[in-house]
Amino acid sequence: MAGSAAGEAAGRAPASRRVLAPLALAQFICSFAGSNMNVMINDISDDLDTTVQGVQVAITIFLLVMAALMIPGGKLTDKWGRKRCLMTGLVVYGVGTVLSAAAPGLGVLILGNSILQGVGTALLIPPVYVLTTLLFSDTASRARAFGAIMAMGGIGAAAGPLIGGLITSAIGWRAAFLFQALVVVVIVVLCRGLDDPLPPDPARPFDTFGAVLSAAGLVMLVTGILAVDDDGRLALGLLLAGALVLAGFFLWVRGRERAGREALLSTSLFRDRTSDLGLVTQNAQWLLLMGVSFTVAAYLQVVRGYDAIGTGVIFTAATLGILASSLAAGRLARRRPQRTLIMAGFVTTVAGIAVLLALVARTPGAWAFAPGLLLIGLGLGVMLTPSVNVVQSCFPESRQGEISGLSRSVSNLGSSLGTAIAGTILVAGLSGSAYAAAMAALALVGLGGLAAAALLPRARPPAAAGPGSEGSSAAPSGGR
Repeated sequence: MAGSAAGEAAGRAPASRRVLAPLALAQFICSFAGSNMNVMINDISDDLDTTVQGVQVAITIFLLVMAALMIPGGKLTDKWGRKRCLMTGLVVYGVGTVLSAAAPGLGVLILGNSILQGVGTALLIPPVYVLTTLLFSDTASRARAFGAIMAMGGIGAAAGPLIGGLITSAIGWRAAFLFQALVVVVIVVLCRGLDDPLPPDPARPFDTFGAVLSAAGLVMLVTGILAVDDDGRLALGLLLAGALVLAGFFLWVRGRERAGREALLSTSLFRDRTSDLGLVTQNAQWLLLMGVSFTVAAYLQVVRGYDAIGTGVIFTAATLGILASSLAAGRLARRRPQRTLIMAGFVTTVAGIAVLLALVARTPGAWAFAPGLLLIGLGLGVMLTPSVNVVQSCFPESRQGEISGLSRSVSNLGSSLGTAIAGTILVAGLSGSAYAAAMAALALVGLGGLAAAALLPRARPPAAAGPGSEGSSAAPSGGR
């Protein structure tokens, strides 16, 4: 019996390693898509006869569509199956990249990049995290797997400006979208041998009205932030409407649960204090990453006059920081509690923002950006993996579809808020003072994330029952 179990585990490990490559690459390309356009602001604006704010809107809508549809995407993994959702998302995403590459104007670019790529990402990312959790059952291997995936995600977001800048300068901004299409083809090929660990459940009900309410509420909130610079009353109205719609969504969910019907999002997901705090730190991390990326990229191009490749090269410091700390994620998880890693990440990131502000204000040279961006990259890389592992490991396999969708929605909402908040402050002035104000706002978010991380439990929570159990808490790797 023991020999059989050992043989099964030995056979499962190579399969798990084979599936990790396309999953990590899928996270890379989606994160890349969220940041590579930052260095194309001037090129896209000139070619499509639009403005910096128009490009900001396109980027923000892409991130917002991901956030709004990630929860429904997570639920569909149970109904359609993980592999089917992943492949469908890749196809929709690929079509969006080709349409974006051929866009004659901002409207078509928004359709291809912001809408289709956003929808595709919302379908393909939840399966990435569900499959990782199912295929890597012990906390040590799961931490390493999430470390690889989050490293690729962080590198995609941080290296997006550099890769996008190189492609834009050498060929043109449209080629950057064709590059994404090529990567999608590679992922599809790598997924040929992918097997879904759990069978789909076509009869499982889907809460369509709840999906509409949640998406509408999130869209209104972020749109309200974007409207602050143009119309204060409209912005306030959208923010209030978004809050009311989201409140209605939670009332709708509670009503369905009381009636014994399956809701889009179970309120029991919010009853785990560790998971709740982990979600807050995820939101803050991606808000910082995308907020810093957009703010610094826009400032370099519009205020300092750098071209796409010059802007991308400056961002290399952040890329190296994320790469270095992400590659060490597995080793750090074995040596330090996850709570400690998350707190250290926020402290390092906020310190990086302070260094960035201090050096850039005193020195006109490009090198002044490097120390701060390096610290920001190191800080973000240290904490991206622990936050995800904390949240995913709080729930059993039977609930991975739900928590994966919620986790990715919260993270992508942070990304869209980062671009919307920091971008709105910057676009309002596009000067040194506006840049400083945007970075100061991001530093405050970092301090808020640090406070949430400090509230994470110090003691390791009790281990959950085995796979498929209905327990609600599993011990995260490091567990503190």
